[in-house]
Amino acid sequence: MKKRLFACFSLLLVLLVQTPLPAWAGSGDQEKPTELVIRDATVLTASHGTLQASDILIKNGKIAAVGKNLKASPNAKVIDAKGKFVTPGIIDCHSHAMLDAVNELSESVTSMCRIQDVLNPTDPTIYRALAGGVTAMNLLHGSANAIGGQNAVVKNKYGHPVTDFVIPDAPPGIKFALGENPKRSNFNITTGPRRYPATRMGVEEIIREAFVRARDYKHAWDEYRAAVAKGDKSAQEPRRDLQLEPLVEVLEGKRYVHSHCYRADEILMLIGIADEFGFKVRTFQHNLEGYKVAREMAKHGAMASVFVDMWSYKIEAYDAIPYLPVLLTRARVNVSINSDSGERIRRLNIDAAKAMKYGDLTEEEALRMVTLNPAIQLGIDKRTGSIDVGKDADLAIWSAHPFSVYSHCETTLIEGEIFFDREQDQNKREALAKERAELEKDESNKARPGGPPPGIPPRRPTEKGDNCLQGTEEHQH
Repeated sequence: MKKRLFACFSLLLVLLVQTPLPAWAGSGDQEKPTELVIRDATVLTASHGTLQASDILIKNGKIAAVGKNLKASPNAKVIDAKGKFVTPGIIDCHSHAMLDAVNELSESVTSMCRIQDVLNPTDPTIYRALAGGVTAMNLLHGSANAIGGQNAVVKNKYGHPVTDFVIPDAPPGIKFALGENPKRSNFNITTGPRRYPATRMGVEEIIREAFVRARDYKHAWDEYRAAVAKGDKSAQEPRRDLQLEPLVEVLEGKRYVHSHCYRADEILMLIGIADEFGFKVRTFQHNLEGYKVAREMAKHGAMASVFVDMWSYKIEAYDAIPYLPVLLTRARVNVSINSDSGERIRRLNIDAAKAMKYGDLTEEEALRMVTLNPAIQLGIDKRTGSIDVGKDADLAIWSAHPFSVYSHCETTLIEGEIFFDREQDQNKREALAKERAELEKDESNKARPGGPPPGIPPRRPTEKGDNCLQGTEEHQH
């Protein structure tokens, strides 16, 4: 019986994931090389131009040198990249990959929720992202709440323990959302009375009211700490409020605000609230009408993480244009291009190329939109985002120029460790297909009329109105 249950479970994993772990993941038979050199590549640095026929020397996970004919130790691993292109690893500033939950729908303010608590390191989207040269992601709460949960910034270390994914020195952030998704005028997911707010002015009010409470909460703690410092033993410690603590960090400039938005009026609204309470909006996410208020965004110091050519999927998105990244860039707004999708995350390099098509951006300006710019937006540019000495060796090696539709990613490295190798992936597919065929032959895995194989519990009936897609940001778009 145990053997049959194990076989059923193994087949289930194959059917659900259908994506192999890298050959090195969890195998223990390969160690991360202490020294590695990439030879004779065209290097697109994203910070200081393009270097022809150059090498990249990596030591202990860091870029040690970039240039021609670099000397490496005899034991160094060598990657021959002649005729190939190397870029910094792509960074997606808006993703919901590897999450076991996206939206907490019960309240309009869910700042106490943490995306870091629901990370799934076996999500096949991670591996597929690596196959597209993506090395880091900003994992955001969904957009069902005016103030959503706390984000997590990760590197795609597929096959490693989940604790290895989170970038420890990445500044913390929080998700806000404006417009249709938090007001939810077209659908109501939760049962019972309709959740407040139901209008755009209600969204503004709920954000302002939360910061009024956060400001009062901060004042209470400041008074308490001042009294303790003076030796006042009668001072009473305020009650902790996990909902307000992240908002106090926003007021203190210790936590970034990443806000979902579409329309120009709501962008100006949040800038107004930020100015009122003395904090900055770090990024406006999607920002479809940002070109209308680019000067105001630049004056505030806000950055933008946008779609390059997604529009008209709902009324809010009708005024989006493909010239958005270019117009924002010319207004001196830092712009990144994001995916918000497990599909688009695999071709962000092509989305960057589109930014050149729709404007006069240089090759390096376009490349920065998926490398250095999102690193700056997430506060991790000191360690990644460009090919510079001293930074983490987060790199992607491409068969041809990464802006070509005929190019593909051949190798993806994170901190000098190979997490995707196209050749190994293809070589492994035959063995995986054989393994699957053997599992399917097992008697316990054959289809039975009237129910699943033994050991697999029947599917629980869903409650009325329950839909696994509802509440996800992808569905709300």
